[in-house]
Parts: sequence; C-alpha cells; structure tokens
Amino acid sequence: MYVGRDMTELSMMPKKDWSDKELAHFHKSLQQMTPYLNSEGVTIHREIIKEIEQRGGFNREADYEHGSQLHYD
Repeated sequence: MYVGRDMTELSMMPKKDWSDKELAHFHKSLQQMTPYLNSEGVTIHREIIKEIEQRGGFNREADYEHGSQLHYD
C-alpha cells in the first residue's frame, strides 16, 4: 500500500519536488483510470509523465539491495 503525501498536498507543489515513488504511484493510478479522466485529470497525468521522462525514467540496474523496478508500495 502506498504511504506518502496525497494528491491534495502534491497538487500544490511543482512536479519536480515530487519523489520518484510519488510519481510512480500516481502515474499508475491515473493510467488505470485513463478512460474516466476529465481534461484536468488528463493534464495532470501528462505532467507526471513529462516529469518522469525528464528524470530519465525509472529504469535502473539491479544490485544486491534493489531490483530493477521502483517499488512504491
């Protein structure tokens, strides 16, 4: 389960100040609701995707302490 700041708090901050886990969680949540989003929701989702891309995505090499995928749960 996601433990972190909620969308109400995050919406008052620039996306560059969000953590990777926050971006990953809300990207997945909005991605699953895409058919039901209004124009404001679509805009927020696009901004999240843009921030993820600007950070170079979430791909990383696995090591002994971490897997190759970011886990936000």
